[in-house]
Amino acid sequence: MVNWHRLRKRIHLICFLIFLALPFFNVIRFDIPRQRFYFFGYELWINEFGIIFFAMMFLMFLIVVASVVLGRVYCGYLCPQMILSEAAIALEHRLRRHKPLFYAVLAAASVFLAFVFIAYFVEPRDLARRLLAIDLRTAAGISGAVVTLLTFLDFSVLRLRFCTTACPYGYLQGMLSDGNTLLVQYRDEGHTCIECKKCVRDCPMGIDIRSSPFQIECVHCGECIDSCNTILGRLKRPLPGLIHYSWGVEDKPRFPFDAKRVVLLLVLALYATGLFATLSTRHAVLVRISPDRSTLYRAGADGRIYNKFRYTLANRSHKPAAVVFSLDHLPGASLAMDPVSLKPGRSVEGEFEISSPAGSRGDLVTHFEIRTSTIPEQVADTFPMTFISPTEAK
Repeated sequence: MVNWHRLRKRIHLICFLIFLALPFFNVIRFDIPRQRFYFFGYELWINEFGIIFFAMMFLMFLIVVASVVLGRVYCGYLCPQMILSEAAIALEHRLRRHKPLFYAVLAAASVFLAFVFIAYFVEPRDLARRLLAIDLRTAAGISGAVVTLLTFLDFSVLRLRFCTTACPYGYLQGMLSDGNTLLVQYRDEGHTCIECKKCVRDCPMGIDIRSSPFQIECVHCGECIDSCNTILGRLKRPLPGLIHYSWGVEDKPRFPFDAKRVVLLLVLALYATGLFATLSTRHAVLVRISPDRSTLYRAGADGRIYNKFRYTLANRSHKPAAVVFSLDHLPGASLAMDPVSLKPGRSVEGEFEISSPAGSRGDLVTHFEIRTSTIPEQVADTFPMTFISPTEAK
């Protein structure tokens, strides 16, 4: 028989380790100063709207599907607020005779947790330098100090009260759940409950599950299931006990594939497919080229006509790369430019000029192409451009 308390604590540990690892391995992180969105190792520019859109919609529908199907299981098993609040309560219980030590440990943990949280929005190494310098002037430093204070107050005073007072997820779940949503319910048709109330004492939210499975405070953690099974097991009563998980109040034995869930799963699969497609067609090296029209053209001392262009290159891979430039459909023109090297995770901006013999064409505007090739990826891009030159009298 499943021990839900032991399973939940193992999941808590795994979730906590994932929470610590995500920003440092760029799994999910939004770097505000650099305007980069990191998603499972991909470094996305803020203007890569398509990929970011599919990523956000996928995550949003993942939350919706999890809420409709699994109810408040996220709250009881995955929520950082629940995990850390229960850890703070357990620590306080262990150090109940050493209050100063408890608050000292909690203060150090608050600094560490605030650092991890801010690392989701600021590059961790830059944030560490700010922390060591006790930075209270920049936005990152002030945010870190505020989050540290809020974290300390949360886990020393507020704790699980947050779930019933400030967290909107419980109210959202009330709108998303239906008659087939997973929940914890009490069923005692034979009136065999012995009124020991161990399920009430062991409930982290302090409620009586016998009153209703739809209480806003209930996070469906399953602690009451273990409590009931423990007491009935000692009394040699049949198990499982009077409290258990079920798909809705009708106590359905298996997962219900109704139309609502099928549609939600199809929409989730659609966004997952779109996200996979946009990521698979994305180039590791981003190349942007644009003309600089602050000056239409420049006549050089060598008698040639020069046009200026700008480039922006970003290496979003973990390997060194280089970009080679070439021209097409512009006879007699030259581009004196060496391949541009790019370190992993770096971006480079620069300018270059394209020259053409004066009087070689009678048109003011000539259409041509700038071609780029990425090394070692060997991905080619073509950029249609225009070359402007003074017209010659025929």
